[in-house]
Amino acid sequence: MRAKPGNWLGERLDLSAVRELISHKTVPVHSATRWYYFGGITLFLFAIQVITGILLMLYYRPTVNEAFESVRFIMTRVEYGWLIRSIHSWSANLLIFVAFVHMFSVVFTHAYRKPRELTWLTGIALLGLMLFFGFSGYLLPWNQISYFATKVGTDVAASTPLIGPAVGRFLRGGEDVGGATLTRFFDFHVIILPLTAMALVGIHILLVQQHGMSTPPWIAPSGVRQMRFFPNFFLRELMVWYCALAALGALAAIFPWELGEKADPFASAPRGIRPEWYFLAQFYTLKLIPSHVWIFEGEILGILGFGLLAASWAVLPFWGADSAGNARTRLVTGAGVVMVSYLAAFTVLGYLK
Repeated sequence: MRAKPGNWLGERLDLSAVRELISHKTVPVHSATRWYYFGGITLFLFAIQVITGILLMLYYRPTVNEAFESVRFIMTRVEYGWLIRSIHSWSANLLIFVAFVHMFSVVFTHAYRKPRELTWLTGIALLGLMLFFGFSGYLLPWNQISYFATKVGTDVAASTPLIGPAVGRFLRGGEDVGGATLTRFFDFHVIILPLTAMALVGIHILLVQQHGMSTPPWIAPSGVRQMRFFPNFFLRELMVWYCALAALGALAAIFPWELGEKADPFASAPRGIRPEWYFLAQFYTLKLIPSHVWIFEGEILGILGFGLLAASWAVLPFWGADSAGNARTRLVTGAGVVMVSYLAAFTVLGYLK
């Protein structure tokens, strides 16, 4: 036991593979290298979510009678509780935003090409989980806005053809949003989704390590300078994390997350109620679709359209590259520009209308 801790641990754990990976892993340096940082920022914000979520869970009570009061207790009585909750809420929004940026950076640098199809698919699955994290966590404070926003969201899910009624009952735990819904969303938010996300994160990182960082197709791999991951790239990534933490702390301190009024199922829905920003584009699109289009219900057509769009986007590596794995750059870049423009424009319109 007098030996150095590193030697003592090394005798009991074979860390040679880890040391080998750290010493030989490199990162290509080119004009698009800056986009590599967004994957690390996403992972960092997810870690912030886990840490602050555990702290909040120490005081939160997932029942209709206690949920709102427990959050108010956290914000008013627990030391720095308001700051932890604000950091948790702001980091959730920043996490989804950065995840979208990371996804589109992969699209525009065509990093989905062979042999990275599974890396793309696990990334899309993680983005879907992040959106479900946001949807399930939105209800937990049990205030007026979250209650009626969840009611609207589950009603939309229940309108899905064939499986809609079953999905609606599964999410709500009954025919309407109530205590069973709150309990289910809490279980989703703190048990099912975190465990699933951690497993997918592990697979995603393993795939990135196996295939390495992708080089854009317009850059010849043979002429790209390589940077050692540790310590060169890692220290740069660490500085980016510091900046993200500073921005997060500033937002949480200057713009603390409000609690609002306790949910009252018998009250009228607040005027101008709308979902969180990451669902606004879909929400506004559904509002624009007429109630009936020929013989079809407009809402059902909209839901089917979103489902088809999501499925097509998920299989992008299979239509965005030829059989040899070469990217169809113009097609995918054009699709990416259209998608970014649509999401940005309709999100802003959904916020203003």
